[in-house]
Amino acid sequence: MKNLITDVAGLRVGNAQDARIASGVTTVLFEAPAAASIAIHGGAPGGRDTALLEPGMTVEAVNALVLSGGSVYGLDAMGGVTAFLRVQGQGFSVGAVKVPIAPGAVLFDLLNGGDKDFGPEPIYWRLGFEAAAAAALDFPLGTAGAGYGATTADLKGGLGSASATSASGFTVGALVAVNAIGRATIGEGPHFWAAPYERGAEFGGLGWPAVWPGADFKIKSVEPQNTTIAIVATDAALTRSEAKRLAVMAQDGMARALRPAHAAMDGDTVFSAATGLAPKPATLTDKIEIGALAADCLARAIARAIYEARALPFAASPPDWRKRFGNS
Repeated sequence: MKNLITDVAGLRVGNAQDARIASGVTTVLFEAPAAASIAIHGGAPGGRDTALLEPGMTVEAVNALVLSGGSVYGLDAMGGVTAFLRVQGQGFSVGAVKVPIAPGAVLFDLLNGGDKDFGPEPIYWRLGFEAAAAAALDFPLGTAGAGYGATTADLKGGLGSASATSASGFTVGALVAVNAIGRATIGEGPHFWAAPYERGAEFGGLGWPAVWPGADFKIKSVEPQNTTIAIVATDAALTRSEAKRLAVMAQDGMARALRPAHAAMDGDTVFSAATGLAPKPATLTDKIEIGALAADCLARAIARAIYEARALPFAASPPDWRKRFGNS
């Protein structure tokens, strides 16, 4: 186990970023089309092809899922991933042609100090293609991919991942780009809201603070400069409706790891996917546990994203956790 979403059989992850614009793209590619769905609990989301993930829609599986920086410009990233899949001959068959299915979501990182004067070039299309081409079992966390330009209310945001195994042997994983309106840490100290779910010392092993702080409410902005976007996956075989329930349950991980979450100026979005490569069918009890573990993995992945991030070299970039609390 790598403690990454790629511990789930049947998928790979690729990152691409551009240091000049201080933004990037992360994509999950599936070896075979995977059942997928979505839960949007934030008030200001940005996405492409997300409606087709609801139960009852015609296309039951996806070839990829995409997370991107760039706000509305980042929606071009899904086009780059689609182009890569087309070159690979993947997609939903319609007559003699293949139509790749690669839904995605974006976060806002346009005010982080990077040079956003990229003119008419579809730069996120290029980053999407590059991220898909880089897909592998190992990938970096922190200031990488869709988390490259991400921020929180007080610390540098980033890309995080975590995985777990259920009592019956099913694998669950989460991947997240943390660009939260609030904070992943408690008060002005180094402790993470996700502390109860930590495994080993994957984000410092600090546990809860010895003295609980008083009032703890701080947000980045009342403008829509936020959004935490995530993907959870399992090797269990799930229907579209069951994948929807998985995404809904996984949203609890955001509430466990971020304060606040699901706000009006967040676009908090969770995609879910099931590769179906586990050697046995999942019972209803298994599926409930998978959902609970997905929420735990997402909470852990959020903390890991902050823990692994490094600040950008711009005045607008907040400090990273390690520079601020590295000796804790």
